[in-house]
Parts: sequence; structure tokens; C-alpha cells
Amino acid sequence: MMDWDKLRIFHAVAKAGSFTHAGETLSLSQSAVSRQISALEEDLGVPLFHRHARGLILTEQGELLNRTANDVASRLNQTTAQMSDFADSPQGPLRITATVAFGSVWLTTRIHRFLKQYPEIEVSLILADTELDLAMREADLAIRMAPPSQPDLIRRRLLSMQYHVYAAPSYIEEYGEPKTVQDLHNHRIVVYGERPSRYTANLNWLLEASKEADEKPSVLRVNSAYGIFRGVQSGLGLGGLPDYFAISAPELVRVLDDLPGPEYDIFFVYPEELRHSKRIGVFRDFLIEEINKDGLNTV
Repeated sequence: MMDWDKLRIFHAVAKAGSFTHAGETLSLSQSAVSRQISALEEDLGVPLFHRHARGLILTEQGELLNRTANDVASRLNQTTAQMSDFADSPQGPLRITATVAFGSVWLTTRIHRFLKQYPEIEVSLILADTELDLAMREADLAIRMAPPSQPDLIRRRLLSMQYHVYAAPSYIEEYGEPKTVQDLHNHRIVVYGERPSRYTANLNWLLEASKEADEKPSVLRVNSAYGIFRGVQSGLGLGGLPDYFAISAPELVRVLDDLPGPEYDIFFVYPEELRHSKRIGVFRDFLIEEINKDGLNTV
């Protein structure tokens, strides 16, 4: 019979790629982790890792065992979540993933109010511009700027959001306020500087609009939506931003009102097995309440 404690340690090592990093996660020494992996390999009679100077690589047998370990970890997480929901009040861990920009600018500034209402819920916020695998329980729920690509996920549109052109007061004081698209050739604009993904496809709409100007504006490229926001906020240039940025930074001035940007939906997404989760339900209701407070365009 397989030792489940050794399997847990193996899973952590496979995920971390080294004994040292896995030990930090498990609060064990590097040597203790190494001994457990060696003992598991001896029990199974097969090598699980190729040892290299730069880290560990799973063998074919290790890959097979890791798939099983992932499945076991996912099922244990699901069971833990379901057991937490038997309590009278919402409690237990809640792992939330959102894009770096939305999470940093809008969400994190409101989480403290949620925790005051539900102190027994333990929130982990994972900010990433990539899609975490909710089916594998890399997170319990996601707030996404596009419909989920994974099947078998429940999704709800939270709100529709529009882009507008914003500038800092310091920028307007130094360069003036553009009144028409043609005025953009006298200005600096901050745009997205990498190949667009499904979450960043709309970020360069202002650059496209500026092509109507007689001359090209000065363009500054930043490789994140949050970076564009911070650049605009500091007076670096004009930027096309979603309106939720302006709610969190009311000093920003909206310019070129006749040049609205694209509109997109923000989705609340979670796996089917958490349909009846109290933690998911109260967090969804909290978000809707906060959105209504801000007067955002709900759907």
C-alpha cells in the first residue's frame, strides 16, 4: 500500500521542481524531503526523478504517478471545500484568481470589507494574466475579462465595462488637453507593448484610433495593463483604460469623450462541483454589491 504522506511530499516536489523549494512549502528540511523521495522510489522500485544540477525532471514513471497525485489532491480539495460548506456560516479557504490589473486596482482594495463580513473565510488572491485551471482546483473561482475557454465551468457576467481615454492632471497641465483625435499627434500615449492575448486584445485601441491623426503621436509601450494605468497616473502620457481604473483613481481626468473605446464583459467563473458552495455564493453577492456601490454598468 502506498504511503500517502510520501505521495504528498512527491506531489510537492514535482510541482516545485526541487527538494529545497518543496521543503520550504512543506516546512521540512531539504534532506528530509530527499529521504522521503528516495524511500518512495525504493518502495516502488522505479526512479521518479532525473537529478540535474538545475533541478529535477520527472521520469516517465514519475509523470504517471504525478497525474494520479494531481487527481488525488484535486479530490481532497473538493471534499474539504464541500465539508466546509456544511457549516452554518461560510468558512474555510477561498482561492480567487483575477487579472493583475483588475485584482491590483479594484479587487484588493475591497477584500477587507468582505473579510469583515465573513471572518471565517480564508481568502487567497492569485493575480495572473493567464488562465488557471479551475477544474484542477488551481483556484476556486476566477474573475475573467473574457468567457472561460474550459468546458464544464459555471459563468456569470458581472458587468459590462467600457474603455475611455484618461490623463493625469499633471499631464494636462504640461501638455494640454486633446480635444479631437487629430490633436493626438501633439501628445504621448501609453500602449500595451507585447503581443495581445485574449485578455489584452483591447488594450491598444487608442493606438489604432490615433492613426486618424495627421502625424503619429509619441508612443510609450508598457507590457502590462497595470503598468499602463500607473504610467497614466504618474503623468507619463494619455492612456485608454477601463472605467474601473478611474473609480480607484478619481484624480484621473477623462478626455476625448467623443472617442469611447471598446466594451467588454467581466465574468465570475467557478467549477460545477462548487455550485452550492456558500463561500462562492457570498463572495459573488459581495462583488455585485460593490459593483452597484460604484455605479458600474451591471448586466
